[in-house]
Amino acid sequence: MRRKALAQQVVVVFGASSGIGRATALRFAQAGARVVVAARGKPGLDSLVEQITAQGGQAAAMVADAADFAQVTAVADFAVRTFGTLDTWVQVAAVYVVGRFQDLTPAEFQHSLNVNTMGQVHGAMAALPHLRGNPAGGTLIHVSSIEAIRAFPYKSAYACSKHAIPGFLDALRVELKHDGVPVDVVNVMPAAINTPLFRKGLSKIGVKPAAPPPIYQPELVADAIVRAATHPQRDIIVGGAGQMFISLHKLCPTLMDVLVGLFGFRGQRSDEAKLPQDRNAFWQPLTDDNAVHGEFNDVAVRHSPYTWLATHRPARYLLLAGAAALLAAALSKGMHSQPARRSGRLQR
Repeated sequence: MRRKALAQQVVVVFGASSGIGRATALRFAQAGARVVVAARGKPGLDSLVEQITAQGGQAAAMVADAADFAQVTAVADFAVRTFGTLDTWVQVAAVYVVGRFQDLTPAEFQHSLNVNTMGQVHGAMAALPHLRGNPAGGTLIHVSSIEAIRAFPYKSAYACSKHAIPGFLDALRVELKHDGVPVDVVNVMPAAINTPLFRKGLSKIGVKPAAPPPIYQPELVADAIVRAATHPQRDIIVGGAGQMFISLHKLCPTLMDVLVGLFGFRGQRSDEAKLPQDRNAFWQPLTDDNAVHGEFNDVAVRHSPYTWLATHRPARYLLLAGAAALLAAALSKGMHSQPARRSGRLQR
């Protein structure tokens, strides 16, 4: 089913005050969508709405915690009251704790699940009644991570919270299709992204977490999300490195264990000291840190041919067809260039 043009859509972006969520809300607004933004921190939302309206867009904001279903439901109702309908729901909100499993507390692990997993569940539950009632259907876009497939050291809580997302989305997707509900379910899995997540995370490794290279700019994820609102597809991996990690993991998980063990520890440690009691956004938002980008702008990758091809199917099919044609031509040329063989049997 064709989705509405972006200029006709009402979009909720939950987790929009910084990082991927903020970049995504800006992209939607620039495309003409009416945007409702939600997050825990009011200053970040207010500045985002001001930025959108200054650029000629339409936006409204509501403070809400993804871990609280009543608050998430209130955001969905607010979007419909404000703009009359709901077409696309984007669930981005997440918290981040880094540490060896043995150093995490049950409360930290549970909070990761409450926000990162149940927040995604709450978003789908709150949005679906409105999307079901939309004659044009709609799209659920859930932002997980490549760690929904392949976990890295120091990330047991984070990876656990992300691993659960594809499971519930797979079941939901089949149920909606079985019932004939015109709602698409998309799972966006970014690789390492240059957002404030690393400086805002709770660190239990003694230093500020770092992003293992390569790291990509958040606009790449935002572009993939915006594309999915009109051209939904089942899974989107953002960043060619993410596809490589997942492919290697599926091909030989034991080998990936070895590689991740060799490079996954040092690659996630910066040289800047940071203790658990130092400033972070794990339990409460940092209301004065609402940037789109993190501190890796000098090394972050701004373009991903893999992601562009993954989200533009016609171009991908044309590329494959062209490659097949070239291969066939090469094989045909090789066959015709072989010297003629003599036929018949040797005479005695």
